[in-house]
Amino acid sequence: MNSLLLVALSLLVAGYACRRFGLFEPDAADVLHRFVIYICLPALIWKLIPTLHFEPGLWSLVCVPWLLLGVTVVAVRAACARFGWSREIAGALLLCIPIVNSSFLGFPMTSALLGEDAVKYAVVYDQLGTFVPLATYGLFIVAYYGGGQRPTPRDALLRMLRFPPFVAFALAFTPLVRFESLQPLWARLGDVLVPVAMFAVGLRLEWRPPRPRRVVVFGLTLKLLVMPLLAYGIACLLAAPPAIRNVAVLEAGMPASVTAGALAMQAGLAPELAAALVGYGVLLSMLTLPAIAMLLHSLS
Repeated sequence: MNSLLLVALSLLVAGYACRRFGLFEPDAADVLHRFVIYICLPALIWKLIPTLHFEPGLWSLVCVPWLLLGVTVVAVRAACARFGWSREIAGALLLCIPIVNSSFLGFPMTSALLGEDAVKYAVVYDQLGTFVPLATYGLFIVAYYGGGQRPTPRDALLRMLRFPPFVAFALAFTPLVRFESLQPLWARLGDVLVPVAMFAVGLRLEWRPPRPRRVVVFGLTLKLLVMPLLAYGIACLLAAPPAIRNVAVLEAGMPASVTAGALAMQAGLAPELAAALVGYGVLLSMLTLPAIAMLLHSLS
């Protein structure tokens, strides 16, 4: 097992144990999430934005996550209307299902299951298919569904523009944060994000999934099983080369992004559900991802 993944799982368990034994204050998870959102995520944005690049031949790899995002919106809104789920639940699902753990978990799993040469494709998926949606669509979901009542489009836009990660996203395209001497600082602060966020998720995690249970089952099934199946169909329709298709499918089957979960919890979007989608998603993906890779190898 990748050492970073082992650290993440250990911190998840440690957070759960600390909550069970009352070693932290009840609002500790909220404090840690604010640290992630206000400090770590802006630093990660300033670290990654200068590295964004696009190769025209990889367009099919970028199309898959954006098309899956559209499918997620339709499926989640239909399920919420059918079962009467709250706005907070809808926001958590819309944030955690389409935005995947494509780098921290995705890179080592892609290397282990598809080979080191496949990681370069996973980087493109991560940068243009996960990070850009997180910084745009993800922040809009937080602004629109957070805060209780439904805001007007103007209110949602203003919330997004004032949100610290969006401000950081805008500043990332200016010279203010691009000084070479600052890059080690952004890298160090950005590296703290996943460990702190995983510990905070553990503080929120319940051994028994939150109610209604069907929401958790719906979210995990859609995320870990349906999304990679749809990704395979989309990649085939786009005539993606086998190597690119396999990476797109495996990345689509990754569990929810830790950052997306932290955003949902910090915004009050069904925090227990968001923690379950991240925590149980990481655990279950240890079974589903190897199974997906085996199917991909048999179809190649």
